[in-house]
Amino acid sequence: MSRNRKAGVVTIIPDLSIIDIAEEGKGVGKADELVVFVEKAVPGDVADVRIVRKKKNFAEAVIENLQKKSELRTDPFCQHFGTCGGCKWQHMQYDAQLKFKHKNVEAALQRLAKIDTTGMEPILGSAENKYYRNKLEYTFSNKRWLDKSDMAERPDGLASESPNPDLEMNALGFHVPLRFDKILDVQHCYLQAEPSNSIRNQVREYALREGLSFYDLRNHEGNLRNLIIRTSSTGEVMVVVVFAYAEQEQIDGLMEYLKLNFPQISSLLYIVNQKKNDTIFDQEVITYAGRDHIFEEMDGLKFKIGAKSFYQTNSDQAHELYKITREFAGFTGEELVYDLYTGAGTIANFVAGSVKQVVGIEYVPTAIEDAKFNSELNGINNTIFYAGDMKDILTREFIAAHGKPDVVITDPPRAGMHADVVERLLEMEAQKIVYVSCNAATQARDLALLKEKYEVVRIKPVDMFPHTQHVENVVLLKFNKVN
Repeated sequence: MSRNRKAGVVTIIPDLSIIDIAEEGKGVGKADELVVFVEKAVPGDVADVRIVRKKKNFAEAVIENLQKKSELRTDPFCQHFGTCGGCKWQHMQYDAQLKFKHKNVEAALQRLAKIDTTGMEPILGSAENKYYRNKLEYTFSNKRWLDKSDMAERPDGLASESPNPDLEMNALGFHVPLRFDKILDVQHCYLQAEPSNSIRNQVREYALREGLSFYDLRNHEGNLRNLIIRTSSTGEVMVVVVFAYAEQEQIDGLMEYLKLNFPQISSLLYIVNQKKNDTIFDQEVITYAGRDHIFEEMDGLKFKIGAKSFYQTNSDQAHELYKITREFAGFTGEELVYDLYTGAGTIANFVAGSVKQVVGIEYVPTAIEDAKFNSELNGINNTIFYAGDMKDILTREFIAAHGKPDVVITDPPRAGMHADVVERLLEMEAQKIVYVSCNAATQARDLALLKEKYEVVRIKPVDMFPHTQHVENVVLLKFNKVN
């Protein structure tokens, strides 16, 4: 049915049954032939929903009235749920999250790669589904996101469209989805363990008390820009404060405050970034106190983590992911392994003790330097690392020089592998490929091409990010020239 409002005609679909959940985390229902994606809906819900956007074959909606709650529902644990862009599935029981992640991987492989998934192994859930991240990045802003409770009251008791004049407009937290210049002021985040929340909240208090200005994302001005906090399983803590336009006295004041109030910080760093984007990879990192890095440990190996280092953000589950990768490869000790998209060489160093040699390739030069350092740190001498674009490095000449690999491990970014890289894999004809992916759709696209010479023999999803729709997937392919 429809009803009129001042803003125009509003369409309400009554008693919509939510039958599935989409890859982006929204509930899915069908009204006649119209597919409806519903924000914050859980399979099993029955709700009256309001259409907020309509296309030819689908619509997007929000719940107007929840008629029947799904048995899979649970109460969200975070006060910021629904506004913050993270943890979008925390209103759904964790076992149900795993079920739907498994189902989404299965559907992508079947639909896009026509792969038989009947032997697909159960998804591996995360032992911890709160405080599991080892890195968070916060943003300072002078334009805090406002909700209804922040608005001034009108004489008639209703909320006005103007904020309370006494409201603090500075914020330190996360970007609100689709609003690049609006920051949600985060009070408590369940993603990273202490001292993360204490550091963030005390930095905010110090900045407000001392009159440091929060960054203006539109006009590119202000003292404070970003705050990065990294923790490790070894108990070490790294804090990186990113300033924009600040005097050295202001920088020293905040850094000294952190040094004195948080003696557990092992690495206290700062950056001055006056570019128009937040990336720090081209910026100088200055060590204020402690080391310029912290250490992570996994499987008896130590890994150096700097401000710019890449490391899986769920340390415990990364260990499980790498163990599965190693198991899928079935090493005998005599293999030559190519580790594509090696990052900081974590997988390469992790499997080095089980093989003859590992050749790692990665686009980011600083990551390769970390990979080399980590090999040296652990006394590993059977790894070689190269920096450059994968499609340019992995040539016939490169393979001729280093040898044809017995096993290829590939862990590309969300976009998957370049077509030239897939073509080179088909030419190499390694006996096994272990494909680790954070995007089942692009993985399926690549697998469809590799089917020309390879057979998928094992599939196992791994949940690295509870309460989100994201999931890793590990696939073992074996060379099958008959194909």
